[in-house]
Amino acid sequence: MLAVWAVSTLTMLVLAGALPDFRLQSRTGESATQIGVTAALGAGVFGLLSSLVWPLLVRALLLVPALVLGLLVFFLNGSLLLVALWISPSGQGEAAPETAVVVAAVMSAVASATGGALAVRDDDAYRRRLYRLADRRRRHAEGRPGPAGPGTLFLQLDGVGHDVLEAATEKGLMPTVATWLGRPSDGTLRPRPTHRPTHRLTPWRTDWSSQTGASQLGILHGTNHDVPAFRWYEKDRREVMVCNRPANAAELQRRAIDRTGDGGLLTVDGASRGNLFSGGADQLALVLSIAARRGRQNRSRAGYFAYFSDPANAVRTAMSFVADVLREIGQSTRARFAKQRPRVKRGGLYPFIRAFATVVERDVVVSAVIGDMFAGRAAIYADLVAYDEVAHHSGPHSRDTAKVLEGLDRSLALIAQVAEHAPRAYRIVLLSDHGQSPGETFLGRYGLTLGNLVRAGCGLPVPRRAQRTHSGAEARAAVRAALRIPVEEGVEEYRPTRRSEPIVLASGNLGLVSFPDVPHRMSREEIDARHPALLSTLANHPGIGFVLVRSEEHGGLVLGAHGAEIPVDELSDAHPGPLADFGPGAAEAVRRTHGFPHVADIMVNSWYDPADGEVLAFEEQIGSHGGLGGCQARPFLMSPLVLSDPVEDDEELVGAEQIHRVLRRWLREANGPQVPLAHTSAPQRGAGNRATSPDESAPAEEQNPADA
Repeated sequence: MLAVWAVSTLTMLVLAGALPDFRLQSRTGESATQIGVTAALGAGVFGLLSSLVWPLLVRALLLVPALVLGLLVFFLNGSLLLVALWISPSGQGEAAPETAVVVAAVMSAVASATGGALAVRDDDAYRRRLYRLADRRRRHAEGRPGPAGPGTLFLQLDGVGHDVLEAATEKGLMPTVATWLGRPSDGTLRPRPTHRPTHRLTPWRTDWSSQTGASQLGILHGTNHDVPAFRWYEKDRREVMVCNRPANAAELQRRAIDRTGDGGLLTVDGASRGNLFSGGADQLALVLSIAARRGRQNRSRAGYFAYFSDPANAVRTAMSFVADVLREIGQSTRARFAKQRPRVKRGGLYPFIRAFATVVERDVVVSAVIGDMFAGRAAIYADLVAYDEVAHHSGPHSRDTAKVLEGLDRSLALIAQVAEHAPRAYRIVLLSDHGQSPGETFLGRYGLTLGNLVRAGCGLPVPRRAQRTHSGAEARAAVRAALRIPVEEGVEEYRPTRRSEPIVLASGNLGLVSFPDVPHRMSREEIDARHPALLSTLANHPGIGFVLVRSEEHGGLVLGAHGAEIPVDELSDAHPGPLADFGPGAAEAVRRTHGFPHVADIMVNSWYDPADGEVLAFEEQIGSHGGLGGCQARPFLMSPLVLSDPVEDDEELVGAEQIHRVLRRWLREANGPQVPLAHTSAPQRGAGNRATSPDESAPAEEQNPADA
């Protein structure tokens, strides 16, 4: 603390000499000693006010949208500096309001950087600090029984496929992960590991809907039944369901709880951070399924307090946010001038959405996880969405995503260090919900969207100018929730108009076509009678791999090019028919989805090139996921060796529901929460139990020991 105070004093002296509207002496002049004393007192009072007043201000400002709070940081810091100069015993300080904002921002940033450097470079100081915070937590817990058994931390790296993780460890991008796996951490390919491994790496296979909504619902709540895609049309409700729309996320969670009969993986002493769903946890922060609620019980943004209660954190995050916006603008400009292919538009609000995912949400989620660990919670599940957001627009194997992976690895290293000083041992499980497959967009390759192709097959007029499709990235919904944008405005509800108007939706390289005026799932025979050319147009298009429809004669039917068709019941890995290029498990994934009540009239999976691993996204993404084809369906599960093997050597992990069963078994092995448990919170079904924030159970300083 003395070092930080000294650096702050020096910073104030330098700024007083550089800025004409900032003075540390009277207009008649003072001695150098008096100026130094004034600077020291001003820095001390400013630091004291920041420590005492700032947490109270941030708690009050939780009523303000989170990103607006980030902008207010600078002005509030400036106000605190003006107060500090006014009440300083020397009484010699003076600054214009706009200058005070600049001075306070620079001082906070320098103090944060100094504290961070000391913590990272001085292992003894860092260790002493962690012990001090751990002792403080133990004092708060005096008189209460300590945690029994080790805790389990599940960290989800959104969109990081098994192939990407393997490549990142080989290139030295993720030394922490490489060390856990007992591999060289410097990017060299030495034949023998430099460390004994502590973790094992296991690939797993997603369901047909290879996206966060289906995967995370299955992982946290044990079922993803009737989630055919990222977005789909439900005829009985006349509504398009979208996994990252808060009200729909709450409904999906309610359905899962009704189906399984228990609250979820995190029902007892659990914490859910940055996820679409609660998992039944009591401790919730940045959870989308509760963002649809309004009022005091909506604590989806409560995790912001744990991080922004430290003004140095707030300033640093704001500055990092600006830096990442500028980095994205530079990277996209370079890609445009280099005429890289494939490429999608990255202008508009995207640089800010990306910076939110790679900076703000990452910092807040990591801070919340650290608070949970010092609180000794038994089960924590957190999602870091940074890679997935950048990979959609830059590609899963780009230089842009390499930088993101490096940042994620640093977060893992910090969490691992904190785990050494938590009140209970923690077993860190690393996993992903899906991967990403590269490739051009369908629009870029053929000059029309899937919707326009369907309209052409129906004999309907096709707009001359193709409309851009929406991205399904999770970060967009998190931004809207943080800004308190009324996310339920513009809900996509469809009423039947002309009977020939189809609804066409895209989920990565998976397309869904529904006819809203027909209350049931249309059969092939009905579709052919209405639009004789539609199914053949789709099945024979070079950008489409296969089509799934219902047949009155055969039940489910898969259609391919050149008249190929095979009943779903006859599909197998030995006789895959049009699914031959999509690899093992494709037949079972299609057969399972065919049985969902809300599967679309026509399910369309794009073309896939097994040689290059490329797909054609129906959205504006050059790294996509959502259907079958390539690495998008092959995420990873990385578990400590002290836990039992996920599966036997001759078996394969298939589906998010099986991942849930494995994680639940590991919780039992740790003497942790005995799930499943009956879900008893009827008034809040679909959103877990009452959400409480980290600040309700631990002092603010304990929430983020590395940044306080």
